[in-house]
Amino acid sequence: MLTPTEQIIFIFMLLGVGGLTAYLFYSIYKIISSGRAAPPLSNLVPKFITAFVDVLLQKPMFRTRPILSTFHAFIFFGFSFYFLVNVTDVLEGFVPGFELIYGGRGLVEVTPALAPLVNLGLVNLFNLTADILSVLTLLGMVVFLIRRFRGQDKRLRFNESVLLHPKVKKSWIFIDSTIVGVFILIHVGSRFTGQALRLAEAGQSDLFMPFASLYANLFTGLSEAASTGSIHLSWWLAIGLILLFLPYFARSKHIHLMVAPINIALGKQNARGTLDPSVPAEAPPEVEPGAKVIQDLAWPRLLDSYACIMCNRCNDVCPAHSQGSSLSPAAIEINKRYLFNEDFFTLAGGAISQKPLTEHVISPEAVWSCTTCYACVRVCPVGNEPMADIIDIRRRMINDGDEIDTGIQSALESLGKNGNWFNKGSRARAKWAKDLDFKIKDVTKESAEYLWFVGDTASFDARVTPLTQTVAKVLQQAGVDYGILYKEEKNSGNDVRRVGEEGLFEMLVEDNLAAFGKSQFQQIMTTDPHSLNALRNEYPQYGGMWRVHHYSSILLELFESGRLQVKNKLGHYRATYHDPCYLGRYNRGYEAPRKLLELLGVQFTEMPRNKENSYCCGAGGGQIWLGTTPEGERPAENRIREALSTLSVSTNGAGPTPEKVLFVVACPKDVVMYTDAVKTTGNEDKIEVRDIIQLVEEAIGGAEAQIQAVEESSSELKVAA
Repeated sequence: MLTPTEQIIFIFMLLGVGGLTAYLFYSIYKIISSGRAAPPLSNLVPKFITAFVDVLLQKPMFRTRPILSTFHAFIFFGFSFYFLVNVTDVLEGFVPGFELIYGGRGLVEVTPALAPLVNLGLVNLFNLTADILSVLTLLGMVVFLIRRFRGQDKRLRFNESVLLHPKVKKSWIFIDSTIVGVFILIHVGSRFTGQALRLAEAGQSDLFMPFASLYANLFTGLSEAASTGSIHLSWWLAIGLILLFLPYFARSKHIHLMVAPINIALGKQNARGTLDPSVPAEAPPEVEPGAKVIQDLAWPRLLDSYACIMCNRCNDVCPAHSQGSSLSPAAIEINKRYLFNEDFFTLAGGAISQKPLTEHVISPEAVWSCTTCYACVRVCPVGNEPMADIIDIRRRMINDGDEIDTGIQSALESLGKNGNWFNKGSRARAKWAKDLDFKIKDVTKESAEYLWFVGDTASFDARVTPLTQTVAKVLQQAGVDYGILYKEEKNSGNDVRRVGEEGLFEMLVEDNLAAFGKSQFQQIMTTDPHSLNALRNEYPQYGGMWRVHHYSSILLELFESGRLQVKNKLGHYRATYHDPCYLGRYNRGYEAPRKLLELLGVQFTEMPRNKENSYCCGAGGGQIWLGTTPEGERPAENRIREALSTLSVSTNGAGPTPEKVLFVVACPKDVVMYTDAVKTTGNEDKIEVRDIIQLVEEAIGGAEAQIQAVEESSSELKVAA
């Protein structure tokens, strides 16, 4: 189809643009590889296969925003299929008589070897697929451009206090989207137009190109010269344009089309709750922990910025961003990418960036706003981990003695001195156990099947210690063989590590492992999901190899084995349940609490945000230690409102159905955070926070508890009447 002159021009363009593109992509590789070493990866072949299948099916995209994800899938499927379409278009341009319309019937004469493809109808299938996907791609692109420029979608915006690269502030993301959007419209639209022109020239529609056949009606009556010229023009707009556009991919966010599957395949292989070391293994002694400049981050974190879609899904689920804070997980990746673009050739040449991350990527205030809830990582469709960047930046700030929140500083000082953040002496840790009418074993002196690792909040907070005592009573009633460490227990260090105090974390681990070493137990249980995470996922790196259970799974096992029995069904409660981040999203402990509520007979309703998509209480990552309360609606307050909406509550216990409305939790910190949130939102008369152990106690409590429950229910009926 192409003239000899056109073919020569195309070949020179291909060589020149192809060489430039290869150089730019190699430079990207050099930039990414300048990051620090990461933990070794294994089983890469199956990982890549899984990643490519997931991306091909767009599974990660459909975690959220199903309608927009559908239109994105249109663009992805179409643009991906166009790799094959573009190959056939080049063949049409260079091979005389190579034409696919009408099932490729002319192919047999040109290339007899292709006869089986024609006879089996594969060319017709190809044409039908290309025809449909062309229309869907154009539709999807138009929807996305309208959304970005006319829809004013707030999800594409950032809080005013978020640190953004100057070019991002000047709307370069929108400019980039416009360039790529227009390119896709011209590229796909031109190819689609070219096929319609061919059909119009032949004067006959093609059953397997229905949309192009319909479109061809617009071009009937064109002269032969006009038709031929238009076909050549459409070919160059489709194929020539993509050649010219390839180098731009190196600077555009749309390189994610190529990088995302790689990023997913090379993603985190260890447990969600296991942090990478602050200093790479085998690093020289002078290497400082954490990250100050961009090359201090591990190379997968640099790859993240090239995989980023800039869709802001992470902002949607970030409790700090939703509160109106200066933290934006998306901005971290976007700023890194623009930093790379800004110093592209310098960094690719091996230079080390001198730009501090806290001045160019994320503000110090935002660094300390993260709750480490993992929601941003979980929701990201391309496998990015902005939370890991934040923790590494915290590590360096702590190491360098930078100014931090006074509350966090005080908590760390108490943890270093006392082994807890309540500024209490170690002998006070088991004070809650003194009021029990039985003695809990000291596993440092006598053996037990379970070591109960109690945790700081459950040991010292007066709002929680009665629940700790209840757990002890229920375990005793069920005949569980357990004990505690008494004064030998120290904070597990989970949140200490996540605020960046690596040295203190290792000290706490060492102290606890020393206590474990002189104790006699077989397994560990805890009521604290934060301790659960550290003991299960972090301690094995230091030799702590024990099975670790959350108390909800122990309770469920006790019911299923008959050691606990439900005597009082709790049908007078309407309840919803909150998944703690460190039990749920980190350790996938979703089923035991729900099965317990079912066994207890509670009228249970899920909140919209549940399990993997549960919302954070706002306590993690050291946030519960903050000396000042950030402005805006706290995450726990937002969650309480969600619960009230879910349960359609107006007033608690009033009306024709006098059931009590409960917000059920399974974490000591949740008890604190949500009890406060109920008060600050003015909903004390509408909903009550209960730990799941309180429901268990009531359900197994025997006749006395049953009589009390009946009396309470009768009293509420009288009030309602």
